[in-house]
Amino acid sequence: MGSENINSNTHSDPAPRSADSQLRVKSDVPFYVGLVLLAGLYVTLIVAMILADVYYTGFHDFQEILSDRNIRYAIKLSLISCCITTILALWVAVPIGYLMSRFEFPGKNLVDSILDIPIVLPPLVIGLSLLILFRLTFLQPLDSWLNIAFHVPAVILAQFSVAAAFAVRTLRATFDELSPRQEQVALTLGCSRSQAFWMVVLPEARLGLLTAATLAWARSLGEFGPILVFAGSTRRKTEVLPVSVHLELSIGNIEGAVAVSMLMVATAILVLVVVRTLAHRDVIGRAFR
Repeated sequence: MGSENINSNTHSDPAPRSADSQLRVKSDVPFYVGLVLLAGLYVTLIVAMILADVYYTGFHDFQEILSDRNIRYAIKLSLISCCITTILALWVAVPIGYLMSRFEFPGKNLVDSILDIPIVLPPLVIGLSLLILFRLTFLQPLDSWLNIAFHVPAVILAQFSVAAAFAVRTLRATFDELSPRQEQVALTLGCSRSQAFWMVVLPEARLGLLTAATLAWARSLGEFGPILVFAGSTRRKTEVLPVSVHLELSIGNIEGAVAVSMLMVATAILVLVVVRTLAHRDVIGRAFR
């Protein structure tokens, strides 16, 4: 009798479990539907904006802007300034991100808040602050000597002021995710802090470096507010692609403005695809080492 009761109990267990699992699956359906709807709305909005630009712009408009020497100058200046800005941003973001991640010091929270100011401030305020700094302070002789404001250096400095903040935030998160154990092992084996950083930490952070460089470059490409105030909008002098959009709109050439915008979108997508492909190959390569 005892064995029969045990067997009957054993055979009766799966039924309630399957019922519970079915109930749980049914209750999760609205959750997944909500996630898909919210995510789909935003993705649809982005795709719809791009498709609207494509529909509005014809191939003739692209030919026209590419034949315009002003737009060609803007393309060249945008590519050069974005690359220089990215290098400068990484040059600053790597040490700052490493210091903020690995060391504790008085006033760290204050410094962390200061580093986020370019992210939260309106772009026009950043440009106005740069203009006041170089025109109305002790840096005015330096501005007069180097011709910074309303010249090409102002474009790079305006881009750098914002792009570097995103690079710093990205690299600090990257260093936070890296375990300090390997670095400490390198120190115990006789490496100096500098050697451990260059030989151990930095190679492990290469994906973070790639991400920071991508964000800095893309942010520099789309920067407009600080450039407009600090560098101006002079044709074939401080004209980058966002400024070209502004200038084309100011003269009522909506087709040209949309065409330049689509050129920026295509460039940004190309850069993101290339970077993500390289990052994916790097992950796969490390998995098979």
